[in-house]
Amino acid sequence: MEEVSKDLGLLSEPVRVRLLTVLHEAELGVTELCRVLQLPQSTVSRHLKALRVAHWIRRRTVGTHSLYGADPDGMDDVGQRLWDIVGEAFATTLQASEDRARLAATLADRAGEDSFFGRMHGSWDALRRELFGDAFLVPALTALLPSDYVVADLGCGTGPALAALAPVVRSVIGVDREPRMLEAAAARLSAHDNVDLRRGPLTALPLADEEVDAALCVLVLHHVDDVRLALSEARRTLRPGGRLVVVDMVAHDREDWMRAMGHRHLGFRQQLLERHASTAGLSTVRFAALPPAPDAQGPPLFLAVLTRAR
Repeated sequence: MEEVSKDLGLLSEPVRVRLLTVLHEAELGVTELCRVLQLPQSTVSRHLKALRVAHWIRRRTVGTHSLYGADPDGMDDVGQRLWDIVGEAFATTLQASEDRARLAATLADRAGEDSFFGRMHGSWDALRRELFGDAFLVPALTALLPSDYVVADLGCGTGPALAALAPVVRSVIGVDREPRMLEAAAARLSAHDNVDLRRGPLTALPLADEEVDAALCVLVLHHVDDVRLALSEARRTLRPGGRLVVVDMVAHDREDWMRAMGHRHLGFRQQLLERHASTAGLSTVRFAALPPAPDAQGPPLFLAVLTRAR
């Protein structure tokens, strides 16, 4: 019973369960584990020590770095059986899904370091910035849009997307329900004469039928009570063949965000968003998870491209 109690104690701590899950997938350094779990080094190191003392993980030195990995042979039979149950249950949670996404991004970054340019990555961006700056990338990408497009940003906020689009399309329309957001957007876009800012909610857009060729909805949909109505309104404003690009959070379990930030939804699962889109008369052209930014504290994001039939 003493061994059972020790094993139960180890698995009663969620951080140790998360650590064990990712360390069963790959050997990782402390810095990489901090990035995957989004936890401070002191917390990660403390729980790594507990798992090492119990012989559930091992440490391997490579050069000046230490790598940690799961050590199934170090577990006793009871510990292994308990881990099989706990690990399988945790693998189905939203937290596990977030950790897997960050783990994949971390391993992809590590793989890039094996190539010539990968080894240069630490100084490459700085060198290019020193020579050319970094303001050229967004104009280069947005220049791929047809120059006669009318594009709407639904929930435009202070207008960063409008500022990027205005120089390359015929006109842009920013919609937001908050007057102060529109005031900030107007100040930012004062040098452009093809910008139209309108106040209104996503569920009753101040746009005419088939007024725009394309629309954006970036990190806004989780604030809307009736998602299907918002998507139906977006479809109404699109010309046949027009596209709506949605960027938002994947499904997560951070319920405190609903209270603190006024969120109406804990992100979106792909099936749910596609069902809402289909009900609204939109087809899903693409749905893709976006690579998590290394320093981002929020859940991973997705990009969905929805289209109105011709």
